[in-house]
Amino acid sequence: MPRNLKGLDLTEGSIPGTLIIFALPYLAANILQSLYGAVDLFVVGLYCTAESVAAVSTGTQVTQIITSLITGLTLGSTILIGSYMGERDEENVRKTIGTTLTIFFFTSIIMTVLLLVFIDEILSMLQTPPESFALTKEYVSICAYGCLFICGYNAISAILRGYGDSRSPMLFVLIACVLNIALDFLFVASFGMGVGGTALATVISQGASMVIAVIYLRRRNFIFDFRPRSFIPEKKIALHLAKVGIPISFQEMAVRISFLYLTAVMNAIGVYSAAVVGISAKYDVFAMLSATSLANALAAITAQNYGRGSIGRARKSLWLSLLFALCVAAAFWLWAQLSPETMIGVFTDDEAVINEGIPFFRSCSYDYIAVTLVFILNGYINGMQKTVWTMISCTFGALALRIPLVYLFSQHFPDDLGKLGLIAPSVSAIMACYTLIYVLKGKKAPKQAIHH
Repeated sequence: MPRNLKGLDLTEGSIPGTLIIFALPYLAANILQSLYGAVDLFVVGLYCTAESVAAVSTGTQVTQIITSLITGLTLGSTILIGSYMGERDEENVRKTIGTTLTIFFFTSIIMTVLLLVFIDEILSMLQTPPESFALTKEYVSICAYGCLFICGYNAISAILRGYGDSRSPMLFVLIACVLNIALDFLFVASFGMGVGGTALATVISQGASMVIAVIYLRRRNFIFDFRPRSFIPEKKIALHLAKVGIPISFQEMAVRISFLYLTAVMNAIGVYSAAVVGISAKYDVFAMLSATSLANALAAITAQNYGRGSIGRARKSLWLSLLFALCVAAAFWLWAQLSPETMIGVFTDDEAVINEGIPFFRSCSYDYIAVTLVFILNGYINGMQKTVWTMISCTFGALALRIPLVYLFSQHFPDDLGKLGLIAPSVSAIMACYTLIYVLKGKKAPKQAIHH
């Protein structure tokens, strides 16, 4: 008889031990998931042209909008399930899982249709270089058909993390990552499929990950049985998921839109600048992985502890998470200051791209540290279900600060990538200041379940 799959109780035991045990698989899964885009870019840079590199760079920015929207919504599920787990309310845990999976099935269909219908307009808005427009469209079109798999995998992973299980999502994405790497080399290096091959490899590997996850959970007697009747959504829970998840998703979208605007500005400068910002985006992901992983893990830990009424334990987890994440961010910042050319050289040996990228990497790397503060603090606030505040904060930073600054700098310093690179860390530093003040001055939440 298969063993039951049990989650970790995040409200008991050593705080450092709980944080490490829960967050490390989270971090490992995020590292592996980030390899999707990085491997695509690496393989294309190895076997294809600068136009192909620019196409994958821009195309990845578009697909990251979808991923940001989905992960924002699914984090709402993590938080709500974590809160119910803290209360030991298994019935509402089951209802939340069924409602989440049903909502994301229909969400994936809507996303696929919208992406395919408006793809030309989206790429035009990004000022995609003419020489790479067709390749970028090919990449995004193929990835659009994988929305169901992206939604499915992220929904299941979010559910498990709220349940207290961060190891299973790591295993699922490990399988997908290995398959993606193998297919990238097969389709691009062996079959010469170029940009389309990398997109197809991503879709197939994501689909495999989702299917394996469902089979695994059914065999392990998971709390949710995956029977048709269990997928009927509960109106009350759906509304609560929307209340918690939509603000997170909206803030993720606002931040992504602001960076897409930066991408459009860099694309307008030229294909080499477009390649630089694409490569930089990959390092942003890796440098901030510890922060994003710990922030999301902290949201689950905070949700369970607030559901139980353990406010002090949640606070201690916050400061410990901040310490760990800053150490990693500082290491990447130091690399960018001492040897930015080696960072860029991992993805391309084109001297023009490397020379354009050095000043941009040196200046934008300060964001590794500044945005770490923002991510961790927001993770704690989200865990308390105060997601409207983080939405307002991040939307203000993205739309009222970052986009106007990008516009002003692009008008006055259009060829100075070093100055353009300073915008992100400047905005993040401002956001970190007022977010820290909010956390330090925030009142303690009541010791009953925060969703009641």
